[in-house]
Amino acid sequence: MAHHILKATKNTVHLGGFSNLLEPVLIVDSGDTVDVETYTGYYIYDKAPSEFITSEFIDICQNLPAERKIADGPHLLTGPIYVREAEPGDVLEVKLEAIKPRLLIGFNAIRTGWGALPQQFNQPALRFIPLDLENNVAEFPVNSGIKVPLKPFFGILGVATPETQRSSIPPGCYGGNIDNRELQAGSKVFLPIFVPGALFSIGDGHSAQGDGEVNVTAIETSMNGTIQLKLRKDLQLTTPMAETHTDIITMGFGQTLDAALDQALKNMIDFLVNLTGISPEDAYVLCSLAVNFRITQVVNSPQKGVHGMLAKSILSTEINL
Repeated sequence: MAHHILKATKNTVHLGGFSNLLEPVLIVDSGDTVDVETYTGYYIYDKAPSEFITSEFIDICQNLPAERKIADGPHLLTGPIYVREAEPGDVLEVKLEAIKPRLLIGFNAIRTGWGALPQQFNQPALRFIPLDLENNVAEFPVNSGIKVPLKPFFGILGVATPETQRSSIPPGCYGGNIDNRELQAGSKVFLPIFVPGALFSIGDGHSAQGDGEVNVTAIETSMNGTIQLKLRKDLQLTTPMAETHTDIITMGFGQTLDAALDQALKNMIDFLVNLTGISPEDAYVLCSLAVNFRITQVVNSPQKGVHGMLAKSILSTEINL
């Protein structure tokens, strides 16, 4: 297994979406690890304070090649990474070994027409929020005494699909803009693969986010991470799953929360049946007794997200996916 370093530059990031036509910026073998850099704030860099800006980021924002501007999403993604021997039908395991903000500041933005309450909060607003990395908190509002714990994660973890242009805004079966705050360092994400090599991309760092991400953004943060990419030819998935130290997580995406819940619940039932051999009806009952279904996000139009969390401690045998 090899270790790689993937810097974020105008030649290694892409903007706004996923495409199977993008040339990979790194080729790895299953089991390799990667130190990866990401940037955020492409569309607001000219309004940002100096602490938010680096020379590399300015070069990206001013000189990103046209062919690396994919779709209408606001996200800068690092990649894609090509995994040798990955084929459609396989599963890509992404182990998130380390996640850390690379700057001492992030931002939050309200966008007109977006968010959970677009009629009430209809004026755009941009806030830059200092990060106290020594104490692992962000005070918001500044000087309020309210301390928000920092729990950094990557909002976008996704693979390419057969489409040549797919927006980075909605999540889906390929992963993408999942925005699940449970996916912190130490967790694993499992993504169905749709094209040879998987073509994995990562970005949209968040230092802190509540379930729902209701005003459309978290503390959006340029982020560094260490990931391990592993092929799982022993798994079959149609929707992403995840595992933390304590829980198994199934995911559901839909145009309504009802539809997203329906998918997350059915995925959990299927998982329990396959894992334990219990009947679908017993699995349905167990979900009602012991699985916590939470709103992931409600703002990545047109897809809302729900995730189900099954505590591994209730199972009779130790499980690691």
